[in-house]
Amino acid sequence: MAIVLHSSPLLWTRLAALVFSCVAFSVAVHGGRLYHGTGDWCIFCWAFSFAGTVLILLVELFGLQTRAPVSWKNFPITFACYAALLCLSASIIFPLYFLKGSTGPSEVRNYRIVSTVFSCLATIAYISEVSISKARPGEVAGYMATAPGLLKVCETFVACIIFVFISDPVLYDRHDALKYCMSVYCICFILSAAIILLCIGECTGCLPFPFARFLSAYALLAVVLYLSATIIWPIFNFDPKHGGTKQRPSGCSSTQGLCVWDKLMAVAVLTALNFLLYLADLIYSTRLVFVSA
Repeated sequence: MAIVLHSSPLLWTRLAALVFSCVAFSVAVHGGRLYHGTGDWCIFCWAFSFAGTVLILLVELFGLQTRAPVSWKNFPITFACYAALLCLSASIIFPLYFLKGSTGPSEVRNYRIVSTVFSCLATIAYISEVSISKARPGEVAGYMATAPGLLKVCETFVACIIFVFISDPVLYDRHDALKYCMSVYCICFILSAAIILLCIGECTGCLPFPFARFLSAYALLAVVLYLSATIIWPIFNFDPKHGGTKQRPSGCSSTQGLCVWDKLMAVAVLTALNFLLYLADLIYSTRLVFVSA
């Protein structure tokens, strides 16, 4: 089996991301003294990114792209975008939980600082990979290399963060309007994830209707649904007329991590963010030209 190695900015960017993510989780595991689920999440972000990058490099090193069971026009950039978001989340969460107010030994703190720095470097490397790989104006490319494809990745990632905040503790069972918001998050997440899987699996041509028309119709539907959730969620959580609380409770200041009110506010902000992402998705989808599988 021939080994194919072509030096390029994309290759060096992937190697940099590989090294940075490896150092981040190796140092954290070796001397970071991590505890509870937050540390496990950060380790997962770095290790998952590292493992996926190794897989992509090996496939391209041995020229196995055509034998891979996925679309190689769509898979690497999709993974790079998810890896960038995962490392970004770890770069924010890790220092908040393990550096802010840290009173442990200085050696442990130094390990944690190193992990944070390399996590930020890995984030920059993966963002650079996405920037290098994405489709340029007028270029024929896979759907996931276009702006709407990358937006789909961001939309599903934001939805996953919403699910984390909204489920521990359960924040949507107090009123039917909040259950409606939860259904909006689930429906849009499932459809966006399905689109990503269809593109990666090169199954878009198997649909009984034009894929491009479905994308535009879905983007419009998602914008309408998220607009309603962006309005409804704050009303039924922060308006005193509906049992909400405008002011942040004083007890939240002494709570480790996020209190319930903080999580309600985080969901409201993330809902608005996803609305903007779906709106941008709709605008791009109306004028997108891409090659169907």
